[in-house]
Amino acid sequence: TVVMMSCYTLFFLITTWVLSYGIGSAETGMGLSIPYMEFLELQMVSIFLFLAFIPVAATLADRYGRRSILIGVSLLMVGFAFSFNTLLGGPHANKFTVLVFLCVGMAIMGLVFGPMSAVLPEMFPTSVRYTGSGIAYNASSILGAAIAPFIATWLLANHGVQAVGWYLLVVTLLSLAAVVMMKETRDADMSAI
Repeated sequence: TVVMMSCYTLFFLITTWVLSYGIGSAETGMGLSIPYMEFLELQMVSIFLFLAFIPVAATLADRYGRRSILIGVSLLMVGFAFSFNTLLGGPHANKFTVLVFLCVGMAIMGLVFGPMSAVLPEMFPTSVRYTGSGIAYNASSILGAAIAPFIATWLLANHGVQAVGWYLLVVTLLSLAAVVMMKETRDADMSAI
């Protein structure tokens, strides 16, 4: 469950939360005042990077191992967590910096999502594989996704936009710790598990 938590946190921050922040009022400090349709267009451009990087990451995970790719992607996500204020904060944020934020976030999302379809089922023995991976997948979506927009909105209102990045950082470090502790499953015989 914890292995996938950062994946969902990132996804909901760069889809749900950032939309409300992007169209929110700049005068109140709760947004960038980008018109709704323009913001959706930025998101539509970035979604293609998500799509493009899923097979790239899946191929890399098959070649080099799920664990090593997830460790590398988690480190990218740690770096991304430091960019929130630079790309979304203050008077220097504009549609271009938001597009960069969305594109980088969606590319990282594709890189983390690619190996996940193999990682979760490979963690469980055949007799409980579907149940185990289903529970882990949905529990991580609740812990990583369902609460992320609420926490991010509260952090923004009370501590500024970079605090949302620090939230992603903490969740990513938890997931990274879980990935480091998990066994590599790339070469495992699935019928023997």
